[in-house]
Amino acid sequence: MPEKSQASQRAAALRAEIERHNEAYYRDDAPTIPDAEYDKLFRELHALERQYPALLTPDSPTQRVGAAPLKAFAEHRHGVSMLSLNNAFEATEVDAFDQRVRDGLESIAAVDYAVEPKFDGLAISLSYQNGVFVRGATRGDGTTGEDVTPNLRTLRSLPLRLSGVGWPEFIEIRGEILLFKTAFLQLNARQRERGDKEFANPRNAAAGSLRQLDSRITASRPLSFFAYGIGAGAEHLTVKTHAELMDLLVGWGVPVAKERRVVHGAKGLLDYFEEIGKKRPTLPYDIDGVVYKVNKLSAQAQLGFVSRAPRFAIAHKFPAEEALTIVLGIDVQVGRTGAITPVARLQPVFVGGVTVTNATLHNEDEVRRKDVRIGDTVIVRRAGDVIPEVVAVVLEKRPTRDLFGGEPLNPPFAMPTRCPECDSAIEKGIDEAIARCSGGLFCPAQRKAAIIHFAARRAMDIEGLGDKLVDQLVDAGLVGSPADLYALSFETLSGLERMGEKSARNLLEAIEKSKQTSFARFIFSLGIRNVGESTARDLARHFGQLDQLLAADIEALQQVPDVGPVVAASLHSFFKASHHREIIERLRAAGVHWPESETNHDGAKLLIGKTLVLTGTLPTLKRDEAKAMIEAAGGKVAGSVSQKTDFVLAGEEAGSKLEKALALGVTVIDEAEFLKLLSQGV
Repeated sequence: MPEKSQASQRAAALRAEIERHNEAYYRDDAPTIPDAEYDKLFRELHALERQYPALLTPDSPTQRVGAAPLKAFAEHRHGVSMLSLNNAFEATEVDAFDQRVRDGLESIAAVDYAVEPKFDGLAISLSYQNGVFVRGATRGDGTTGEDVTPNLRTLRSLPLRLSGVGWPEFIEIRGEILLFKTAFLQLNARQRERGDKEFANPRNAAAGSLRQLDSRITASRPLSFFAYGIGAGAEHLTVKTHAELMDLLVGWGVPVAKERRVVHGAKGLLDYFEEIGKKRPTLPYDIDGVVYKVNKLSAQAQLGFVSRAPRFAIAHKFPAEEALTIVLGIDVQVGRTGAITPVARLQPVFVGGVTVTNATLHNEDEVRRKDVRIGDTVIVRRAGDVIPEVVAVVLEKRPTRDLFGGEPLNPPFAMPTRCPECDSAIEKGIDEAIARCSGGLFCPAQRKAAIIHFAARRAMDIEGLGDKLVDQLVDAGLVGSPADLYALSFETLSGLERMGEKSARNLLEAIEKSKQTSFARFIFSLGIRNVGESTARDLARHFGQLDQLLAADIEALQQVPDVGPVVAASLHSFFKASHHREIIERLRAAGVHWPESETNHDGAKLLIGKTLVLTGTLPTLKRDEAKAMIEAAGGKVAGSVSQKTDFVLAGEEAGSKLEKALALGVTVIDEAEFLKLLSQGV
């Protein structure tokens, strides 16, 4: 342990640092460190004061809560002080709390506890006179808070008049102001649209919204209120337990947590903690732990308080979701679809229950907005199974050339212009935040996704070529592009793990069958950015032949219905790449083919007024594809044959519809005649 002189210096430093963080958190709504780091500082100071009682000063952060109120708001003195709660982080600390409670209640066998989620919001006290809301104030320093009554009146979840009966002449209702997760996302979306600064988390957003000098701004933000207790006026109530008190508040029309309940003993506390922890990701609001309170109010009074916290209650916090660490480097990763994601390599830090060494920076715009640099101290967040992310930079810790705030030693991050996997150009589409590798089918990072898409049912429809088999083929170096699929042999496939002779033959048959396809399917199978099935069909109808599509410039591409500048740019960039053209030629050389037609730019109108009926299985087209092509050409698809039917498009195993068409003399066509009809008209 430190000597008294060292302890005195350390305590003074801790008090000053904690007060700075208190002001940032409670007054400015802009915390500079994660809660877990603050808790470490607070615990260290508390331990020093316990070891050396002479170091305990009246103005120590351990003796009060929060920071002084803002001068912009009038002060309000609470009828009963708003104290904080001591924290528990481990099961052993919960057991110790339960033991202290039982000892304080003369060693009773087990205690009933009222338990509820610990909201991550802003503490508030509401004053009601004769059932009417008259004043609301923030916690402030625990004794005096900021009067934010006009802003609180804008909250729809806060009752301006209590319902029911049983409320005393004057009462203070204590609770939390928070912002639901969906409301937080919507608020930040509006902030982005206006070019305003986004909020780091729902707690900051709620606090900042409530403490607006213009209550009209508060009214525009959907804040919510949940009660968790009573201040002044509690002595006039007849309830005997905290659970009854919460039920009484519900009867008065005051919102309280639905997840509250009463449990028995330390095991009940820990079971509830585990249960709420599992529900946490699906809750509509953020919580950072659970609160345990002795249920019987007379027992609460018997246990009493210590300095800043009650003896009868404790907050059991979840593992820290935020922590401080240092950025060791910034790499870029290439995703399965070519998306380029900057990733921060971190000094290992334990957060969210695991050790984190990497965190996503999302995209280039995010890196610039947050100004993350190598060597920076950053706040890292990890919630549940969510990928760790860098929340913000602690600018006061950024390395500088001198001790007086000189130029930073670390330069801003620069996004690479070439893909680290294939050296293709990195491009960013019109109005897109995400940069992408232009390597497409050629890029190693995109190979698996490209092959899986190529073989999909709505593309080349290679049955039996699933994700795991593609992984196996690519990892073994047997397939590097879709064209390599057509060079696979029976010996190669049958020799793979978990691939028997029958499966190998079936896959080879499916690959062979896929060679006969349609132009639209082939275009779609290439996985061109922004080109879906509908656009692929439009391109096939418009150009008719692959060579004409390959030769088209951006202006010609925009002549296709529903193809605008973004899609045209994607197509032009894809087809001008030599590696893509090479793969396309290899696919044609392997025997992949389709019926081609002469270009007819009016094809979309050639079937106006015509009714067609589909029956049987077509060689290459799926029924929904053929239907879409008919409708796009202005025709109508009917479900049954009649004298009003113009054509019956028949494939293999056509049934009664074909028979009726022949009986009525309706023209019957096959797929080839259908495609010719679309290109040349009736």
